[in-house]
Amino acid sequence: MQGTVDGFSYGLVTPVVAYLMACLGGALGLRCTTRAMLVAHSWRPGWLALGSAAIGSGIWTMHFIAMIGFTVEGAPIHYDKPTTYASLGVAILMVGVGIFIVGYKGATGTALFTGGTITGLGIASMHYLGMAGMRFNGDFEYDTFTVSASVVIAMVAATAALWAAGQVRGFLWSVGASLVMGLAVTGMHYTGMTALSVHLHTTETPTAGDSPAALLAPMLIGPLAFLCLAGVVVMFDPLMVMGKPDWTPAEHKPGVPAHPPAPHSSRRSQLRSRRRVAHRESSRAPQNR
Repeated sequence: MQGTVDGFSYGLVTPVVAYLMACLGGALGLRCTTRAMLVAHSWRPGWLALGSAAIGSGIWTMHFIAMIGFTVEGAPIHYDKPTTYASLGVAILMVGVGIFIVGYKGATGTALFTGGTITGLGIASMHYLGMAGMRFNGDFEYDTFTVSASVVIAMVAATAALWAAGQVRGFLWSVGASLVMGLAVTGMHYTGMTALSVHLHTTETPTAGDSPAALLAPMLIGPLAFLCLAGVVVMFDPLMVMGKPDWTPAEHKPGVPAHPPAPHSSRRSQLRSRRRVAHRESSRAPQNR
């Protein structure tokens, strides 16, 4: 029996809040990615890891806020905890791979295409794994073409967002990139939901897992607490807002990670100048005599 699906039980409230959460995670994560390109190699992994966790948490939170408005008539929905939280791990891991590629190789050419593709696939994988964690008296069926379109949307928009983050510019530039990232996540989500149809079982069968209310508290408190913490880190780092490196690169091209000058280079130049002065003084000494 075909089930009746409603993805907007609370009107535009859940889509708008979900989009804002995706933008928040994207803003923090992409800004950390930009910041990683402006620091020495020893600090870069930390910033990239923080950015990966922020984007992954934003994606995951966005998905389940949007799913609050999803109902199937006559079929209460429950969630399997291990699968639900595994989707969070997949999001952070795959987004992290894409961000680390762009963070170390630069937002150009093959690195940008590879990083954007992996990040987009991470967004899509999180969505469909999260859907697989739903338990109800029926089965989901997907339209292959629409599912493929949702994955392409995620990859293209994620690539555009990483390109914008890799330009190493000011805060407003990163805000624009986060809006694109939010569009990638929500666009992929609702495109994927249009590919969905529900087939209900004729006989009532028990469903295993936790109810949406049981998952609501950890779903919001955990990722939101982390996003707030990441936001504090970003706010108290002035270079995150100014978008300027700790040094002044001689020839820095947008999209290519900057590298600090070699340590002790200024000391070496000072030693050389002192040696030249000492050599000149020694050469003039016989004349004075």
